[in-house]
Amino acid sequence: MFVASLGGLLGGSVACSSEHVYRGVMIDPPRDVPGFAFTRPSGSLFNTGADGTHPTVLFFGYTNCPDVCPTTLSDWARAKQALGSDGANVRYVFVTIDPARDTPAVADRYAKRFDSTFVGVSGDSATTAQIMAAFGVTSAREPSADSTRYFVSHTAQAFLVDRAGRLVAFYTLGMGWEPLTADLKSLL
Repeated sequence: MFVASLGGLLGGSVACSSEHVYRGVMIDPPRDVPGFAFTRPSGSLFNTGADGTHPTVLFFGYTNCPDVCPTTLSDWARAKQALGSDGANVRYVFVTIDPARDTPAVADRYAKRFDSTFVGVSGDSATTAQIMAAFGVTSAREPSADSTRYFVSHTAQAFLVDRAGRLVAFYTLGMGWEPLTADLKSLL
């Protein structure tokens, strides 16, 4: 279940010229993205913004997703493994689009099922809407008679943000883990 809409995010900014050619879908020129604070299960804050040290890979999904989300996070695990020790120099962040069901603990536990260093975050509805808008992510809850069992259609791209907090590339469903791995190597 996914929505392939990036019109608001890109605004026609995908191009073919840059100092580095990414294997993902390149954003040229790179676009600054704001950071957002999420409360972790421990009560501490996690900020999605640039830390000046690590590139960040972000994905927006939900823990009850039957296909897109587990495939994407599995690709991340393969990319991290392929990077060897350099994989520890990347922040992998899963942002839930379903905060009604995915508490901070649920989102983080889900992300850690794929790798113990992955971070899963959940925020209030306002914070979730703001970060989704900043990345041009959309979602829609599918109609269901049961208020606790439902699917959510959502944008199915992973986003690569460099150390400076600039969105430099995104990866569509089905691209696999190799393009992400190559691009992370170039940033590390």
